[in-house]
Amino acid sequence: MEAVEISHSTQSELPTEVWQFLDHLTLERRLSEHTTRNYKLSISRFTHWLLLQSPSLSILESNKLVARSYLIEGQNSLSRSTIANHISALRSFFQYCQKRGWIEINPFKNLPIPKPDKPLPKFLTEQQAKILMSSPAFIHADSKNADFIISRDIIILELLYGAGLRVSEVVGLNHEHIDTANQAVRVKGKGAKERICPIVPRTAHKINEFRKNLSVDASYPAPLLTNISGTRLTTRWVQLLLKKCLKYAGIPLDFTPHKLRHSFATHLLDNGADLRAVQELLGHASLSTTQVYTHVSVSRLKKAHKQAHPRA
Repeated sequence: MEAVEISHSTQSELPTEVWQFLDHLTLERRLSEHTTRNYKLSISRFTHWLLLQSPSLSILESNKLVARSYLIEGQNSLSRSTIANHISALRSFFQYCQKRGWIEINPFKNLPIPKPDKPLPKFLTEQQAKILMSSPAFIHADSKNADFIISRDIIILELLYGAGLRVSEVVGLNHEHIDTANQAVRVKGKGAKERICPIVPRTAHKINEFRKNLSVDASYPAPLLTNISGTRLTTRWVQLLLKKCLKYAGIPLDFTPHKLRHSFATHLLDNGADLRAVQELLGHASLSTTQVYTHVSVSRLKKAHKQAHPRA
């Protein structure tokens, strides 16, 4: 299976059933735009491949032989994680079609796929995290409106690392979501699921002071984090901010906001936090998603044991 660029014309030719499925993902399952786009890309690639292989065959006429052929060809050119994502998306699409009586058999059901490689998440050391949290004070020391910018940017970093929030969750916060008295934030995560995340007293104090003294609009429905004009920040803006802070702190620039979340989870487990508690704080639906961080902690323990134990 060659790597095929999916053009706009190809996507516009997707069957009606595919568009109905994509609407289902957005409107009923409330998946994010990014996730829905990935489903669309996976199905578009399969549709294009099917058109090249069997021009007279519609997507709803696919059978298990077609599914196996797609998998086999995909393994020759795509990574394990990519082919697994493609097959998962197609399995969901055909399951949707099956439930609506459009097909009798889901050709991708029970199709054995290679388990994707799971690289251990990268994370900061506690010292690196400490330097990173203080970096806005140095980066913006001579900036116009320095008090506003420094305070806001430190709050962003502390919510990413200190509370383990996703970057989309951070920029989505309004003043009404913050309970500084109880040192907690109410977060709307994936699938519109809400959870309560504790914040450290220092962060709660900074948010409280920022709202009282520096915020452009301190009303409850207003966004917590804005530019100087009062416009809500975007995820891309936060990503660019982090790049500046990483450069100052001497940390590789490929470190992403999500890796601050990795650091949050790893440091909690390193210091004795319960795995299920970390799962709830991260908003993971499955404990298996959180367990990858235990692998990080165990590998570090093994390394320490090997270096320090006289019989190692």
